[in-house]
Amino acid sequence: MGLYQSCCVIVLCFMFLLLNPQFSYSMSCTTQKFTNNKLYKHCNDLPHLNCYIHWTYNSKVSSLNLAFVATPTKPDGWISWGINPIGTGMVGTQSLIAFKNLNDTIVVKTFKLNSYKSIVPGELEYRVSNMEAMYSNEMMVIFASVELPKGMRELNQVWQVGSLVLNGKFPGIHDFQLENLNSKGKLDLMKGKNVNNGLEDSMVKSRNIHGILNIVSWGILFPIGIMIARYLRTFVDPIWFYVHVTCQISSYIIGVSGWATGLKLGSQSKGIMYNSHRDFGIALFCLATLQVFALFLRPKKEHKYRFYWNMYHHGVGYGVLVLGIINVFKGLEILQPGNKWKLAYIIFLSIIGGIALILEAITWTIVLKKKPGKSNINKLYDGQNGRQPPLTS
Repeated sequence: MGLYQSCCVIVLCFMFLLLNPQFSYSMSCTTQKFTNNKLYKHCNDLPHLNCYIHWTYNSKVSSLNLAFVATPTKPDGWISWGINPIGTGMVGTQSLIAFKNLNDTIVVKTFKLNSYKSIVPGELEYRVSNMEAMYSNEMMVIFASVELPKGMRELNQVWQVGSLVLNGKFPGIHDFQLENLNSKGKLDLMKGKNVNNGLEDSMVKSRNIHGILNIVSWGILFPIGIMIARYLRTFVDPIWFYVHVTCQISSYIIGVSGWATGLKLGSQSKGIMYNSHRDFGIALFCLATLQVFALFLRPKKEHKYRFYWNMYHHGVGYGVLVLGIINVFKGLEILQPGNKWKLAYIIFLSIIGGIALILEAITWTIVLKKKPGKSNINKLYDGQNGRQPPLTS
């Protein structure tokens, strides 16, 4: 029961974290002050990359005064904020980019993002004035005033951070993690708030659900199911079998649901590929399906092929275990919920690993006391009483 309760606590923690990705924010724009004493009417915590925007919109002259705050990927990296007049993505964005030049001075330059491979320096579609930048406490700030078209009520904003500046003049390519790809939204000039894209919100929620389903299935339930089969048979035979089957079938159903969610996400995310995570997921699904078939192919205890079925069942099961844990870590790297949650999962694995070692010793002791002698141990394996010695894989 103690192991069960611990698993429930960890599952709930992962669910809370993944369904609330903003939980990891360490600060808010309301706590930020500028040394030049500039004040703004509104401020918004942007939903990705730990970025913030302070701004005031003067509707009479259609002018937007802003301060964009972000942390570059590296101290010598860059930050960018821009407006996309033709769409909601990166292509077509009119950008303000701040970085350190060769004189080690923070500068702001204007760039047009014509395509993912074409960033052109030059004047923007909107008139920009009062551009300046500063660097303090590992954070970079862009200050600017932008003249917008008359009557504009909202704008498509795009922001980004990067680690590389080429020759002190040109921003290098940024990362392509989920945070980078989703750093966009709408700024409602009338209501004074950032509005996320509805499709993006749906995809973020789907990614979180995908992560939760796979962590619960392959990362938690499946290892526990293996422990039930390996150790409980010594204490509660034949109840262990029904608990084991229930646990593993539940794990498979939840895992397949997560796999299907991943396929849907892949079809909705054109150009976004996580090849190793996908390949591990496909292999995991195939092996897990073979393992389910093992239930229907299971011969009787006295059958001559029971020995080979045991090899097949145990080998495939441990293969699913290893692939599942590896892919959970790959998924956590993609979702990036925070190092503390990756550490929490490592602690969970350490706990059940420690329990397994203890149960291994206890089970061996009980089996050897009940069945002394090598010949009797072999009988446990060959199916004469339907049991397997604890260390047999």
